[in-house]
Amino acid sequence: MTDARVQLPPRLLRTEEAARWLGLSGRTLEKHRCTGTGPSYRKLGGRVVYMLSDLQAWVDDGERHSTARKGLPATRPRPIEGRSFVG
Repeated sequence: MTDARVQLPPRLLRTEEAARWLGLSGRTLEKHRCTGTGPSYRKLGGRVVYMLSDLQAWVDDGERHSTARKGLPATRPRPIEGRSFVG
């Protein structure tokens, strides 16, 4: 009989599985990994794996409520001298 209180280790996803979960291509996820803009990952031997919790954290970190840059208030552009904005 198995004890229900025993925690299973977190599921690890390979690049293609993680990309599918995120709705990206595997190549896009690889590019994010190279530039350091993607989710945290781990290397097990020569394998790259992602934890679901790290993927979710990366998605949550991308949450935005405005197109303004993160941490800065939204401002209207100032007109160039002699010109005016319409609208």
